[in-house]
Amino acid sequence: MISLIWAMDKNNLVGIDDKIPWHIKEDLLYYKAKTNGQIVLMGDQTYYSLKGYYKDKPLPYGKIYVATIDKNLVIDGCEMVYDIIDFLKNFDGDLWVVGGATIYKLSLPYANRLYISFVKGEYKGNRYFPQINFDDYMLIWENDTEKVRYTIFERKK
Repeated sequence: MISLIWAMDKNNLVGIDDKIPWHIKEDLLYYKAKTNGQIVLMGDQTYYSLKGYYKDKPLPYGKIYVATIDKNLVIDGCEMVYDIIDFLKNFDGDLWVVGGATIYKLSLPYANRLYISFVKGEYKGNRYFPQINFDDYMLIWENDTEKVRYTIFERKK
């Protein structure tokens, strides 16, 4: 199963450069609870952004796939993905796609589940999640809090 997980504001904003534009502890804890120890796919910019937060500590995932168009890029401890479409078409197992915007856009057609944290409010930034056709998905879970509406959507069969 391929799952995408992200937070966005009401304008589909997901980032400012390679950072998250908000600091909501409950959402960070939710994200960590879902992805900790899991197999993840991310873009190279997201990888370097996360390493900026974790400094010398390892990222808290099981196996890390890093997608890039730079065929010379190799990151120790990660499996490199140079053809993301082929990778997604042939992946067998549970995979969490964790960003960034380009990786989400390319992964969306292959997603079985969408874990969307709808952050309340409007923020400034320059990275946006692509438009989603919610007719293709069914809401299977939601939890509304003061700062975030957490949702899980599953692709209709």
